[in-house]
Amino acid sequence: MQSAAFALSPSPSTPVLRSRSSIPNPNPRCAILSAFPTAKPSVSPIRRGGAITGISGPLRALSPRLGGWDTAPVSFSPPKQDVAVRATSVSENADENPAKNSELVQTLLLGSLFGLWYLFNIYFNIYNKQVLKVFPNPLTITTCQFLVGTVLVLFMWATNFYKKPKITSSQLVAILPLAMVHTLGNLFTNMSLGKVSVSFTHTIKAMEPFFSVLLSAMFLGEQPSVWVLCSLAPIVGGVALASMTEASFNWAGFWSAMASNVTFQSRNVLSKKVMVKKDESLDNINLFSIITILSLFLLTPVMLFVEGVKFTPSYIQSAGLNLNQLYLRALISGLCFHAYQQVSYIILSKVSPVTHSVGNCVKRVVVIVTSVLFFRTPVSAINSIGTGIALAGVFLYSRVKKIKPKTA
Repeated sequence: MQSAAFALSPSPSTPVLRSRSSIPNPNPRCAILSAFPTAKPSVSPIRRGGAITGISGPLRALSPRLGGWDTAPVSFSPPKQDVAVRATSVSENADENPAKNSELVQTLLLGSLFGLWYLFNIYFNIYNKQVLKVFPNPLTITTCQFLVGTVLVLFMWATNFYKKPKITSSQLVAILPLAMVHTLGNLFTNMSLGKVSVSFTHTIKAMEPFFSVLLSAMFLGEQPSVWVLCSLAPIVGGVALASMTEASFNWAGFWSAMASNVTFQSRNVLSKKVMVKKDESLDNINLFSIITILSLFLLTPVMLFVEGVKFTPSYIQSAGLNLNQLYLRALISGLCFHAYQQVSYIILSKVSPVTHSVGNCVKRVVVIVTSVLFFRTPVSAINSIGTGIALAGVFLYSRVKKIKPKTA
């Protein structure tokens, strides 16, 4: 019988198979594999392109022993290849860096939003005061501001810059009271800005926390904590001290600012009382947009009945006013009016109400200081102290507000 045994090539390269007949047997103990069918090793040749290039499976050699043949495994090691390993240094904080970068980006974004909020509010108060000083028609000015906001909202929805919400009739009925008090709040604010200085108007508007606590206790049954009541004392005392020493004080401007406090805080309480049902498309920004449109429709007939049409070019020129300058300032004030409120809602969606309240307190300080510097408003030392005490009380209130009140 012709031998069919295979042996490994001693070559260091890929092993090849050779017939046993062509290789001298250096070990007499090795036997022909095919001659012993009872000990069949599971060896299969690997073929590439018709030629046998290797062996798959374990290869076992046979050796004689008493009572039979013993099979001993033959180790097969593939050729070793040189592998170059290069060590690289890895930062211990590699996993933390992306998180830190993300936090840094979020912080910068939030800081930019606060900066825009303050900037838009400053420009709104400056240009709005300039318009109301020469054109004392607060109904017309407020209607124009709602008109500019409505145009921006419709443009935002038409260009898909912001998704248009789906509003039901029941939601409109619930939103309508909010739009009414929102309209009155902005109207009273413009009436106060037309009568007194910007700094004094915002000093009186620092009384908002007082009316918030009062209305919440009356209509929601919320009992304020002792710390909240203590924070209201410097607010009331500071506003009273500033009012007594205000150079531009008059009762019309004072009560208009007080009325704006009542209406704006009524809007907040009413929103909790009504509990407008929102879906995914009706967020705070779209809710404010709908309120702006409704305010335009609510205020326009009142403006036409009370003040008439006084914003035409012929009327303005007949009053001896600069037409282009008045229109430009009114447009800028309308744009800033809508922009700072939109940014305020965006910030509110990113931070807690307490943080937003603190930011609003700082914003009021910035507006008061910049308006005093821009308009060169005469401010006495006692007036400054009163304003500072009131604003310190607002800041204290915003800090202790996180203590949840007890519900009756």
